Amino acid sequence: MQSKTSVISAAVLALAISAAAQTKISGTATCGNPTASHVLSVPDRPNHSFTIAQGNCKWTKPFEIAGSQAADGMSTAFAEVTGNKSNGRGVFVGNMASGDKFHVRFQEVSTLKDGAPQTAEGKWTFAGGTGKLKGITGQGTHKAKAAPDGVIVEVEGEYTLPK
Repeated sequence: MQSKTSVISAAVLALAISAAAQTKISGTATCGNPTASHVLSVPDRPNHSFTIAQGNCKWTKPFEIAGSQAADGMSTAFAEVTGNKSNGRGVFVGNMASGDKFHVRFQEVSTLKDGAPQTAEGKWTFAGGTGKLKGITGQGTHKAKAAPDGVIVEVEGEYTLPK
């Protein structure tokens, strides 16, 4: 299903967070199949389409920032699919256990088999936050792999919080 590609991107995005003198973080999230998705075929060549999808993720190995652990979030992403390759980008809005939020922008390249995403790799950057995460900056990478009910995303990176 091509719309899963966008979820990988989103999940992927969702999984990157950072604090004051570049603090390293890492975590793992599980993102379910999209809760909303659309695929538009492009009739210029075989197996060419654009997708947009939105889905929910939960941190199974949460990272910690400002004394709070990542809890869950929502990924919204779009991708251009050509054959067994997809290029996507999106935004992940994550929730911390404290109630603070973080926003991550991500981009990734995915491989597909029979239209279903198998793996994805990409980069992300913090785009904002609320509460103690207001003004957060940072960046990192993510890798995702297919799971029976969605994708598993591993995130690494670093962050800085304003003083």
